[in-house]
Amino acid sequence: MRYFKATIEYDGTDFSGYQWQQGKRTVQSVFEKAILKRTGQALRIEGAGRTDSGVHGLGQVVSFACETRIPLESMALALNSSLPRDVTVKRVEEVPPTFHARFSASSRIYIYLILNRRSPSALWHRYSAYCPVPLDVSAMQETANLLLGERDFAAFANQLDSEKTTMRDLMSCRVRQHHDFVIARVEANAFLRGMVRNIVGTLMEVGEGKRSPASIPEVLASRDRKLAGPSAPPQGLCLLRVCYGERKQYALRKERDTER
Repeated sequence: MRYFKATIEYDGTDFSGYQWQQGKRTVQSVFEKAILKRTGQALRIEGAGRTDSGVHGLGQVVSFACETRIPLESMALALNSSLPRDVTVKRVEEVPPTFHARFSASSRIYIYLILNRRSPSALWHRYSAYCPVPLDVSAMQETANLLLGERDFAAFANQLDSEKTTMRDLMSCRVRQHHDFVIARVEANAFLRGMVRNIVGTLMEVGEGKRSPASIPEVLASRDRKLAGPSAPPQGLCLLRVCYGERKQYALRKERDTER
C-alpha cells in the first residue's frame, strides 16, 4: 500500500462542488474514476477543502492510498490522461500513512475576484463576480482588519452544527485593487460552510456604502447569519493554496470525532 498527496487544479463551473454526491458530477467523483481507471481500485479520496458548486481550485489537495506500481514521477501524467479537461493534477507526492489532506492542514488560502467596472466581461464572467458600482477598497480593508484573529464566525456560516465549534482563526484578510479588479485574499486555519463568500459579501456591502465597518463587532457578537451581508457569487472564489505545518489545537479532538 502506498500513500499519496496530490495537488489539483479545477474549473468549478460545471461541477456540483468538490464533494461526492449521488448522481452529480463532482471533482471528487471524476478524480476517483481516474484512479479506478489507472489502478483498477475503487476508493475514496480525502480533500482539504469542500468547495461549493461553481467554486474553483488552483491548489486543492487530496490524499489517498492504493496499491500501484506506477512510478511516482509518472503518477500525475497517468491520472491526467484519464481526467476531463477541467481537472488537472499539478503534482503527486508520496507521504506517510498518517498524512490526511484535511486534518493535517494548518491553513487554507482563498482568493476572491471582483470585476469592478461599468461593463461586464465576456471572458471573466466564469471566474469573477461582477460589480458595476465603484468599491471603496480602503473601507473594505478597514472592515477586513476587524475580522482578524481567533473569533466565533457563526454569523458568517451558512450552516451550524451544535456538535462542532464555530471558532476559527482568521490569519489574514487583504483587499486590494488591481486594474479593473478588486481582489480579496483570505487565510484561516479552517473555514465554516460559506464563510469566505459571506465575508466577501459583507465587504462588498461596505465597499458600496451600504454598511459601515463599525457594524462588524455587533455582527460577530450576534452569531446571527441574518446580520451579515449576502453570500458573494461562487464563481469569484478560488481555493489558492493549502498549507501544512503545526495545526491549531483548540477543539481538535472534538472536530476529529465529529467529522470522521
